[in-house]
Amino acid sequence: MSQALATLLTNYVAIYPIVMALLWSGMALVFFWLRERRERWLVLPARMPLPLPVSILIPCFNEGPLLVETLAAALAVEWPEFEVIAINDGSSDDTGRQLNQLAAANSRLRVVHLASNQGKALALRAGALIAKHEWLVCIDADALLDRHALAWLMRHFPGRDRLAAVTGNPRIRNRTTLLGRLQVGEFSVIIGLIKRAQALSGGLFCVSGVIGAFRRSALHQVGYWDSNCLTEDIAITWKLQRAGWQVDYEPHALIWILMPETLRGLWRQRLRWAEGGLQVIGSHLDLLVSPRQWHLLPLLLEPLASLVWAYALVACLLLGLPPAASVSLLPLVCLLQFLVSFELDRPYDPGLRRIVFWMIWYPVLFWLITLLASLVALPRVALRRRSLRARWVSPDRGQPG
Repeated sequence: MSQALATLLTNYVAIYPIVMALLWSGMALVFFWLRERRERWLVLPARMPLPLPVSILIPCFNEGPLLVETLAAALAVEWPEFEVIAINDGSSDDTGRQLNQLAAANSRLRVVHLASNQGKALALRAGALIAKHEWLVCIDADALLDRHALAWLMRHFPGRDRLAAVTGNPRIRNRTTLLGRLQVGEFSVIIGLIKRAQALSGGLFCVSGVIGAFRRSALHQVGYWDSNCLTEDIAITWKLQRAGWQVDYEPHALIWILMPETLRGLWRQRLRWAEGGLQVIGSHLDLLVSPRQWHLLPLLLEPLASLVWAYALVACLLLGLPPAASVSLLPLVCLLQFLVSFELDRPYDPGLRRIVFWMIWYPVLFWLITLLASLVALPRVALRRRSLRARWVSPDRGQPG
C-alpha cells in the first residue's frame, strides 16, 4: 500500500468520528437556540394546538406481561378526543385474552386480532385502515406514553400542509444494569443530538417506530409501511420524504421504553437496525442522480460514510497502520459531546444525574457497535431476498428499573 493511501485511511479513521461529533453537537445547539430554549422547562406547549382527534396505534406480539401498563398510559393521555387501537398480530401467549378484557372495560380501546403473525408493518397498516381519525400516533407495546406527548406532537401539524410525520423523544426505563445505563447515554449523547441536527437540516433518517405521529393521507399516498423491510420505521420515513412530504422532531414528546439488558439481545437489536438501515439506503441510492431531492443527500451520505469508516478501521487494524495524531482529540470531543447532550436533555430526564459516569463512556461504545454491526450487516443485506417478509419475534427486553 502506498504511503499516501495509508495516510488517508488513518486520517479518515481518526478524523471522521471527531468531525461528526462536533457537527452533531453544533447543529443540536443551533436547533436548541432556535426551536427549543424558550419552552425547555414547560410541561405543555406555550400555545396549545388545535384539538385534532387522534388514533393511537399499538401493534402487539406476545406482549402479555407489559400490556396493562402500556395501555393504561396510552388511555391516560391528556387530549380531548382520541382512541386507542391495539393490533394483536397473531400472538401465541395471552395477549389476545388480555386485550379483550381491557377493551370490555374501556370504551376508548378497540382491538384488532390478526389470525397469524404478519409482521409489524402489516399490523400497523391494519390499525391505520380501521382508525377513525386522520391523525395517527404509533407506539410500541412495551412503551409508556407521556400524558402530554400528544399535545407536543400535534402542535406541529396545523398550518403545515406538507408535514407528514413528527417523531418524539424516547427515554430508557430500565437503568439497573450496566447495559441499561449505557443505553441512556446512547439516547442522549448520540440519538438526541442526531435527531436535532437532522431536523435542523430539514429531514430525518428515521421517524422512530416507538413514537411517531402521522398524517394518514400521506401514509396512504405512499402505500403505508413496507412489510419486507427489517426497519419499517426507517423505510416509511424515506418513502414520505422522497414523495415530497416533510417530517420533524419534537424533543418534548416523551415516551418511556425498555431496551435489551443482555449482550445477545443488544447485538441482535443493533444488527437488525444496521441491516434495516442498509436496506433502505440501498433502495434510495438513485438519490445521488436526482438533483431535485439533493436536500436529502446528507441523510444518505452520513450512514454511507459510517460504513466506509467501519471498513477503513478494519483495514488499518489488519495492516498494522499506526493511528493518526488527531485521534488524541477524540476523548476531548467525546467529553464536549456529552456535556452538550446532558445539558439539552436535562429537562426531559430527571434521572440523568445519577448515571452521568456511564453516559460519558457511551460515545466510544457507539463507534464500536457501529463498526461490528456494519461489518456483519452489509453481507447479510446483500444476500437477503428482497421479497422476504420481515416478521417480528418477541424481543429481548429488560424489566423496568
